[in-house]
Amino acid sequence: MNTRIEFQPDYAIHPGETLAETLEELGMSQAELAERTGRPLKTINEIVQGKAAITADTALQLERATGVPASFWNNAQRNYEAALARNDEAKELERQLAWLRRFPVKPLVKCGWVQRAENELEQMRHLLNFFGVAGVSEWERIWQRPQAAFRKSAIFESHPMAVAAWLRQGERLAQHTQANPFHKNRFMIALERIRELTTADPKVFEPEIKRLCAEAGAVVVFVPEVPGARAYGATRWLAPDKAILQLSLRGKADDFLWFTFFHEAAHILKHGKKDVFIEAPEQATDKEGQAKEEQANNFAAEFLIPSDIFRDFRSSGVFTRPRILAFARTIGIAPGIVVGRLQHEGLIEFKQYNDLKRRFCFAADD
Repeated sequence: MNTRIEFQPDYAIHPGETLAETLEELGMSQAELAERTGRPLKTINEIVQGKAAITADTALQLERATGVPASFWNNAQRNYEAALARNDEAKELERQLAWLRRFPVKPLVKCGWVQRAENELEQMRHLLNFFGVAGVSEWERIWQRPQAAFRKSAIFESHPMAVAAWLRQGERLAQHTQANPFHKNRFMIALERIRELTTADPKVFEPEIKRLCAEAGAVVVFVPEVPGARAYGATRWLAPDKAILQLSLRGKADDFLWFTFFHEAAHILKHGKKDVFIEAPEQATDKEGQAKEEQANNFAAEFLIPSDIFRDFRSSGVFTRPRILAFARTIGIAPGIVVGRLQHEGLIEFKQYNDLKRRFCFAADD
């Protein structure tokens, strides 16, 4: 097996050194080269000593005088300047390696989000590429500025690196997903059809959810959680007409998945396009955030099992397996969702009927 290794030396060779070697091979002095090119002898001497750059004009003149193509001299100058820039960058990144060490790099590599590197410096470059930023200061301006909407989430404040990586992967997937401009009415129609999919197999409902939502202007992405990013889902807007609804399968049971999906859908329908909502064990503590989360909870609960229908079901106080299955079949949803609702409202114990819940996982978890 052939493995290509790109060699990038930690030093820069000025094209003046090559020019000096060329003159020696040709038996030409710097003074003669100055005459042949029409350049001042001082300029030729400074190029040879690495104190001056070879400009595009000078490269053409060197081609005439030495027979070495101008493209060679231009490339040599560009490579030299690129090497200088890379070496300067390396020195700056070495001073900021503590930033890299705060990330769960191994899981990101395992998921295939970030390329594995042989050393920390190169790993840092791969991580910056993953986030699409030039450097650490640019990353901080995007992800840690005080006015960043996602900072309202307690889980982001507690685990900013892990959550940022999880959100970024969702963003990357969504950026490459085509979607129509968002249309609220079409999105509501899509939600009605998606509710019918709660009884379907994942191979059926996953692509169908994505298709229906994309047609209404919302991109749905499933992104595995990473250590520290204990998020069930997240909602934000990539553009004024393109929303992203991100799910992690945390909890893995179908009641968690579907409740989280419709909870996030509520944020898209009802809340501001500048907001970012991250659902996790640690939730926002400000009153406005709590009110929005409660509104989203109510929307999801009502959408899945309307309160008047559930009220009739619970009135008997009898919640046997056959009755749960019959009720779920009657209203057209997965029985695990009914079990989750009963457990949440304290009508049955959390250990009861969990076998009626379906559990989902990413292929890598199998």
